[in-house]
Amino acid sequence: MKNAFECKKLAIALGIPALIFCSNAGAQWKPERPVELITSVSPGGNTDITARTIQKIWQDRKMVPTPILVLNKPGGGGAIAAAYLAQHTRDPHHLLMITPGLLTNHILGAGKAHHNDFTPVTILLNESIFISVRSDSPIKTGRDLISRLAKTPDALSAGIASALGNQIHMGIALPMKAAGVDIRRMKIVTFKSSGESITALLGGHIDITASTAAALLPHVNAGRLRIIGMSASQRLPGPLSEVPTWKEQGANATFETWRGMLGPKDISEEQLKFWENAFLQMSRSAEWKDDVEKNYRVDSHMSPSATRNYLDRQYVELEETLTTLGLSKRARESAGK
Repeated sequence: MKNAFECKKLAIALGIPALIFCSNAGAQWKPERPVELITSVSPGGNTDITARTIQKIWQDRKMVPTPILVLNKPGGGGAIAAAYLAQHTRDPHHLLMITPGLLTNHILGAGKAHHNDFTPVTILLNESIFISVRSDSPIKTGRDLISRLAKTPDALSAGIASALGNQIHMGIALPMKAAGVDIRRMKIVTFKSSGESITALLGGHIDITASTAAALLPHVNAGRLRIIGMSASQRLPGPLSEVPTWKEQGANATFETWRGMLGPKDISEEQLKFWENAFLQMSRSAEWKDDVEKNYRVDSHMSPSATRNYLDRQYVELEETLTTLGLSKRARESAGK
């Protein structure tokens, strides 16, 4: 049954109450072949790690009756992954994990995909952006970084994943801008995943990196990296309680990124309902709650309708921020007039 309207028409033709018939029909849909969880980063990136956590919970708890495959489609700041999902209209066996990068790509004019080209499924979590250096770096604190870049904005190279103007970029650009750094002159190096940017930092190829916590913490715990600032509004509990916020270090800026899930365009209400329930069950599992706490995230599970409204609001807010920074397509067009 393609949608609720067709279900109601068939119920009337059969002389069966639509509420009973359609609710039963909707409960019957489930995946019939392997499901792809698509990520826009290489293996080892934070989005990839989250996708594999979902994969394991669904498989271990048998929440999804078919195999779950994590499919990495890095490149183009997420454009390649979005284009792949767009090829599977009406096929609910494909899901794309997104970050604000999907929205910023469109705002920047770097990608054609708009979030309303797909079916919003859920927002999963929120998290902060952390700035880190090697443990032997002469940059000891966030104040050291600000002081160095305020004098010479391109003195240090900063690694981000996976595109200019995305949420990771803003996680370092916003506090530096607030501290008086000319962020347009900063030396930003893009990588296909945070895992790759951290590897480059460890190898001495870049000076600092911005990322979320999942890929970063093993190296911090091993003493190879040191976190010098974070975008949260207040200090975090536990082992990261010693990491100061940017506000404490002279930069009046906060920023949180998020992760969500989109389905292909034009999937049915029954198919969307299956995935809504699957993500709701997963968000209630002990494994998911433990993972969220371990990686200093905040569970933000939303329904499909709430997700659509949230993405619409985020698009407006991000466009305003990127226009202020002079990075949006709208800002560039205005400057060219």
